[in-house]
Amino acid sequence: MRGILYCYMRQADKVQQFKQDPKPSECLHSVFSAHTGDEVFSHEEYSHLQINAVSLFLLYLVEMISSGLQVIYNTDEVSFIQNLVFCVERAYRVPDFGVWERGSKYNNGSPELHSSSVGLAKAALEAINGFNLFGKQGCSWSVIFVDFDAHNRNRQTLCSLLPRESRSHNTDAALLPCLSYPAFALDDEVLFSQTLDKIIRKLKGKYGFKRFLRDGYGTALEDKTRRYYKPAEIKLFDGIECEFPLFFIFMIIDGVFRGNPAQVKEYQDLLDPLLQHTCEGCPVVPKYYYVPADFVELEKKNPGSQKRFPSNSGCDGKFFLWGQAVYIIAKLLADKLISPKDIDPIGRYVAPEDQRNVSMRFSNQGPLENDLVVHVALIAESQRLQVFLNTYGIQTQTPQQVEPIQIWAQKELVKAYFHLGVNDKLGLSGRPDRPIGCLGTSKIYRILGKTVVCYSIIFDLSDFYMSQDVMMLIDDIKNALQFIKQYWKMHGRPLFVVLIREDNIRGSRFNPILDMLAAFRKGIVGGVKVHVDRVQTLISGAVVEQLDFLRITETEEAPVFKRLEELDLPKHSKVKRQSSTPNASELEQQPDVNINDWKSKSTYEILQKLNDCNCLASQALLSSILLKREGPNFITKDGTVAEHIERIYRRAGSKKLWLVLRYSAAFAQKFSSSITPHITTLLVHGKQVTLGAFGQEEEVISNPLSPGVIKKIIYEKCHLQDEREAVVQQELVIHIGWIISNSPELFSGMLKIRIGWIIHAMKYELKIRAGGMPAKDLYQMSPSEVKQLLLDILQPQQQGRGWLNRRQIDGSLNRAPAGFYDRVWQILERTPNGLIVAGKFLPQQPTLSDMTMYEMNFSLLVEDMLQNIDQPEYRQIIVELLMVISVILERNPELEFQDKVDLDKVVQEAFHDFQKDHSLPKGSEKQDDMTAFYNTHPIGKKGTCSYLSKAVITLLLEGEMKPSNDDPCTVS
Repeated sequence: MRGILYCYMRQADKVQQFKQDPKPSECLHSVFSAHTGDEVFSHEEYSHLQINAVSLFLLYLVEMISSGLQVIYNTDEVSFIQNLVFCVERAYRVPDFGVWERGSKYNNGSPELHSSSVGLAKAALEAINGFNLFGKQGCSWSVIFVDFDAHNRNRQTLCSLLPRESRSHNTDAALLPCLSYPAFALDDEVLFSQTLDKIIRKLKGKYGFKRFLRDGYGTALEDKTRRYYKPAEIKLFDGIECEFPLFFIFMIIDGVFRGNPAQVKEYQDLLDPLLQHTCEGCPVVPKYYYVPADFVELEKKNPGSQKRFPSNSGCDGKFFLWGQAVYIIAKLLADKLISPKDIDPIGRYVAPEDQRNVSMRFSNQGPLENDLVVHVALIAESQRLQVFLNTYGIQTQTPQQVEPIQIWAQKELVKAYFHLGVNDKLGLSGRPDRPIGCLGTSKIYRILGKTVVCYSIIFDLSDFYMSQDVMMLIDDIKNALQFIKQYWKMHGRPLFVVLIREDNIRGSRFNPILDMLAAFRKGIVGGVKVHVDRVQTLISGAVVEQLDFLRITETEEAPVFKRLEELDLPKHSKVKRQSSTPNASELEQQPDVNINDWKSKSTYEILQKLNDCNCLASQALLSSILLKREGPNFITKDGTVAEHIERIYRRAGSKKLWLVLRYSAAFAQKFSSSITPHITTLLVHGKQVTLGAFGQEEEVISNPLSPGVIKKIIYEKCHLQDEREAVVQQELVIHIGWIISNSPELFSGMLKIRIGWIIHAMKYELKIRAGGMPAKDLYQMSPSEVKQLLLDILQPQQQGRGWLNRRQIDGSLNRAPAGFYDRVWQILERTPNGLIVAGKFLPQQPTLSDMTMYEMNFSLLVEDMLQNIDQPEYRQIIVELLMVISVILERNPELEFQDKVDLDKVVQEAFHDFQKDHSLPKGSEKQDDMTAFYNTHPIGKKGTCSYLSKAVITLLLEGEMKPSNDDPCTVS
């Protein structure tokens, strides 16, 4: 362990770079010289990015120190380990090369997000949080800190990835050490069984477990001279993958831990015949068993029929050290010479019957019925607000009344954490600038002798206009409480600070806020039990985090932190509650200028109009023309154009003019930084996200990106047709991020979340609701109304809706029926020349050779094929057509397509038949005129499926039939 630490610390510069920007070129090298500790391969020569390796090191560091060994000697080493933790915390968003050092299954040099890496990271974070690296003799400055919210993100990611290993690995034996010894990373027994059953069902053989399906490593057909495979090459290894006895050993250890002697005996009996022996008779574990080249074809024809031979590693004096080490552990456990506690001193494994009594700081145990009561402190920002709320029976405290306890914003806490892990000798800065989530702000902190409570990021004064909608704030508070209830796993109660600002109760905002505060008093908010009290009273039951790393010597200057100050207002002055006249907003929402008329006018004329104009919407549009023409620093009567737009934005915000707000936010290129974690949330739920306007080019996001990159995409892709699209897409991502966290079932069947298409569906829904009247303008609606509309269209379509309407909505949401992608795979197997739709071609080869039926990458490839379709209702008809083709081929195994299947032509043929039956005028065969077809029920005699089926059968019968031995038409 000291040797690995020595090699790691020589790469401190890489740790510093990686924690800021996790790129494969900046990661810790995982291979080094055993003699000198030097790096052996560059990152171009070897796939070093293996988060599981660093996580395993951290996990074993804790296990070893807990057993009484001294591994860490000085504070430089402590700060280095803390920086390794910063790197591992982000495992949930960093694709790596995994245990097998190859990344994706295709072995083409591309990394993936692996369940095994995320699981080991989660286990390491649970083990090392609050752990003292100097053991029992340690003091406060050798304690390691973990971001509780980052740990929770890894936990969520692991649960959403499983039972898959990654996008290309449907399952993988690498999950065994993650689910069982040594990590025991999973806290959901049902998901554990589901994942383990899948590994055994797909990978278990007579000689061990395959690492994963179509794994070429060690096979007779693998070209050892090439690092990467060619496209479709992995098909060669189908059925002849090497089998590793190592995983039988893991199953023996798992059986001992779980008290399952039948499992131990089953795998011991399987393992014993596979062991080789030295001259002295000592058992040796072969690395793997392979099919020799002469028997490959026979094995492929009849899987499991051929004898396999052991690899050189594991005999001839060459030990396979991993296998040999695990074998010794398994033997000692099985023979009861050691107990599970000896190799797991920190108690990573907890038997299901003991899970209620776990006393770890991060319980790795699972979803027991959580009856948590969240402690809430209501803080008013001024004394006059407190007096005003008191008249309604709402008891609050002001920042002055909670003294000497201080109230901080989460960004001040982030500033404090900048000092964690700093080491000038090693060139390491502290914790990167990452926000602290709801779980982190629900603890109490002791910092430089002060007691500090923090309010959540949702109460920060944001520059993005969504914070102007008090209904969104109420929604955010309910979501945060729900989130804390679901994921709080520490002893002690969470303390949630609710900060009430004077601006929250102005005008029409007062009643909703008052209702929420009354709910707090009653003790239940959004289904979560709460207990409201004074901060001083609640502290006794809270979790206290001592930030002792902020040790300040006499020569050092103490960092300055800004606490929440009470607004200095006369105590008995009146709180202003009245907003402007009720109709003002309606009058000011609509501009009284036509932007196209003014684009051709001179700058002087525009300036004149700007000075004379009182309508904020018109001012915003005129300013935008100047912004594009003259630039942001062009001087107007009221300062620069940029300053003028900012002023319009502020005024529109105070008056709640949502249309003007969205215009001015888009012109000022406002960006909500909270969009970044929400995109990550969607990705960890197994979705892809596309940004871009409906009908325009979209940008697909499949890996987490930095805020700067996302802002660039939004303002490049969404600004083309309507500037407001850029800010509404940000709104939608934030809404969807919250919804998928609390109600993931609303997104079932949606693999790709296309934000522009969802906005199109929402506009379409407003049009339907309006009947023949002008539709409500989406851009005039408040953010909370937009969120409600989004929730409405995500609900399964109500009965009584027309089929055109249903297809429009489902097509816009990119919803697919259960088993859809597997059915497309089955179609492709019977379509040698592939499928084409809207000019996008899905070939049979190399697709079937490269991929397997159930892998995520194939599903994404099908989505790519459908991406070019520009009408949602037509997309839905294509989905229905593919389901029809699949059923017909399933029932007629003798049929297959001879030529390339053009799905557009099949639909046209079906529509042509439909026109004949309905006597529609000829010449209306363009897709634009297919409304009647789209509005037809799919099932039944004259349903769309009957027309699609007829067109498919016609196409099938044009080809030849495959002869079949059990042909029902053969007489003799």
